[in-house]
Amino acid sequence: MAFLWILSCLAFVSSAFGCGVPAIKPVVTGYSRIVNGEEAVPHSWPWQVSLQDYTGFHFCGGSLINENWVVTAAHCNVRTSHRVILGEHDRSSNAEGIQVMSVAKVFKHPKYNSYTINNDILLIKLATPAQLSARVSPVCLAETSDNFAGGMRCVTSGWGLTKHNAADTPALLQQASLPLLTNTQCKQYWGRKISDLMICAGASGASSCMGDSGGPLVCEKAGAWTLVGIVSWGSGTCTPHHAGVCAQRHRSLSAWVDQTLAAN
Repeated sequence: MAFLWILSCLAFVSSAFGCGVPAIKPVVTGYSRIVNGEEAVPHSWPWQVSLQDYTGFHFCGGSLINENWVVTAAHCNVRTSHRVILGEHDRSSNAEGIQVMSVAKVFKHPKYNSYTINNDILLIKLATPAQLSARVSPVCLAETSDNFAGGMRCVTSGWGLTKHNAADTPALLQQASLPLLTNTQCKQYWGRKISDLMICAGASGASSCMGDSGGPLVCEKAGAWTLVGIVSWGSGTCTPHHAGVCAQRHRSLSAWVDQTLAAN
């Protein structure tokens, strides 16, 4: 599982495909796992993206937040030579109608700290707008007034390793249901590494793993799925019994996202 940034709501998402409501409904088992994983219903997380290098190697996930922008983790070190793949489920298939998008610009948070992993967020501006459809649509972003309390069950998804020592990442998109933890609970696992900006999820028999980085943690609110965080860090062996570390909503981070999109 991992470190997750909570973002503020952005008002620019506008299309026939409203945010956070998949045309293909997801089915989530309460205690599913990405480690020893559960396959997602194909295309039921239509904001999920795969970040790949020129060889087609999947190295991180991400989330489509509107037709022009994707959000992921800063530690993924996205470059303009990388590709953003939309509408994918089975990475081994050539039959899916995926969209292969070029990266126009990359904006890493200026205060990202690779030692503490604070501000682990990066914005990708697509070279051309995504074509929104039943298989490709944006996730909603959290409002500053939202409260996602400890114990609430949320979902993360990705193509990360199903075991920390696995030879390769899975072809099929996996998902896991994870409970949010309070900071007090989180410090029982990670101690002083947890700041007031952080929040945790997991430690319930489910875990994200390497390759899931940058992908979404979403919680359902008023019938729509909201992006509560971005997978960032956790146990080096992806143990499903350790909490994953996340970041709470922080207004300076939200302001940076708003300013970056408005200026570009």
